[in-house]
Amino acid sequence: MIERITFNGPVILGAGLAGLSAGLAAKTALVLSPTPLATGCSSAWAQGGMAAALSGEDTPELHAADTLAAGAGLCDPKAVELLTREGPQAVRDLAALGAPFDRKAPKDGESDAFVLSLEAAHSKARVARVGGDGAGAAIMAAVIAAVRATPTIEVRENARARRLLQDTTGRVVGVLAEIEGVLVEIRSTAVILATGGVGGLYAVTTTPAEVRGEGLGLAALAGATIADPEFVQFHPTAIDIGRDPAPLATEALRGEGAILRDADGRAFMADYHPAKELAPRDVVARALHAERAAGRGAFLDATQAVGAHFPHEFPAVFEACQSAGIDPRREMIPVVPAVHYHMGGVATDLDGRASLPGLYAAGECASTGVQGANRLASNSLLEAAVFGARAGRAAASEGTHGGEPVSLEPLPDLPDAALQTLRKAMSRDAGVIRDAAGLARLLEQIEALEPAYGPCPAVVAARLIVEAALARQESRGGHYRADFPATAAEPVRTFVTLESADAAVRYAAE
Repeated sequence: MIERITFNGPVILGAGLAGLSAGLAAKTALVLSPTPLATGCSSAWAQGGMAAALSGEDTPELHAADTLAAGAGLCDPKAVELLTREGPQAVRDLAALGAPFDRKAPKDGESDAFVLSLEAAHSKARVARVGGDGAGAAIMAAVIAAVRATPTIEVRENARARRLLQDTTGRVVGVLAEIEGVLVEIRSTAVILATGGVGGLYAVTTTPAEVRGEGLGLAALAGATIADPEFVQFHPTAIDIGRDPAPLATEALRGEGAILRDADGRAFMADYHPAKELAPRDVVARALHAERAAGRGAFLDATQAVGAHFPHEFPAVFEACQSAGIDPRREMIPVVPAVHYHMGGVATDLDGRASLPGLYAAGECASTGVQGANRLASNSLLEAAVFGARAGRAAASEGTHGGEPVSLEPLPDLPDAALQTLRKAMSRDAGVIRDAAGLARLLEQIEALEPAYGPCPAVVAARLIVEAALARQESRGGHYRADFPATAAEPVRTFVTLESADAAVRYAAE
């Protein structure tokens, strides 16, 4: 027996910063969270902070220029202009909700006095932070409190989406969810996907294991257009202590002057880029990959840059190191590239609308065109807040529930053993460095899963990443092909459906 609920407003799948920002903007919403609030979402784990032009020395135009440069030709300039223009107010709004951003004594003429950090590929210090490396958790605590205080926002925890519901016209009319183990048909005026990225599809990731591309897969199975799925960002400095997920050594450490060294103590980044430790993330990730592959190892040395100030300045990193018997005040931190962010996702317009009527997406599972081929550091929380709110306002204006759902059959899950096998294969063949042979081998492995497990959203998400990576015969941003190391003269974004992605792979193989 399937229970039925009719909700006069949008249903939001996911309760990270994008989902809760959407809920607050919509004012009336039903939020489904697969885990208790503040757990199981990447937003709460973010260390660096929120990038925005908050100082008198900075402007939205400079922020936009840095974002476009990092995006390697694939950003949508209109989306970037919107993000950087609305960014400062988004930070101030979060501060007004109670997010305790680090402050300093204001200078003459300053209305704000945020402590701002410099991170890689930024031309100005513009990252507003909390307690050095605790921005995500603190911001989420403030937003959760605001949601809890809004009686017209209902939150259901331990709730997973099992299928998007569509009527005979293809309109998304709700979601089939499993709430506390019970299947529930939820009819709604709109559905907002805010399910996060794809890190859980890889063996080494800094994101929660629950985040494995299911929103992307649900949308693709419903027929939605997916943009740029091949572009996966690897954070260069996950702490290599054998944990799943891997703890993160925030990029702000390198902004403070921490040095990347090999096992012999040699600083190696000058061999790879003139900006050294502050080179774009994809460059640094490939440098670490190369050093480790050559047997020289990779370590982050913050003993001089931070030293005795570690417990106060970067408490989360300090605690992670201490738990593994490493004292970062005196020792180098072993680091490894790890999946950190997905630039691709459900293609949307500037108000979060997907290609299917009734469907919206926001945050990491969406592709607004802001992130391009390589996300600029600390733009992710900003995008979640800005575009989450825009999606919430737009979805709240939907006034119809549509027709009756065509199917109420839940989509299958992937058993844990098969998931772990897939994660290892994705890291091996769709990781920092890719080539046609590895991607083709991986695609065969993924296709072998589908007859056994059916249209599983996680498998579909993995297949879209691999198919698009195989079709893109160039290296650009976070996508690096060893067999096509050059960047094509003409930047072209990927826009595919599940059906057209298969066709693109067939064409590339011919």
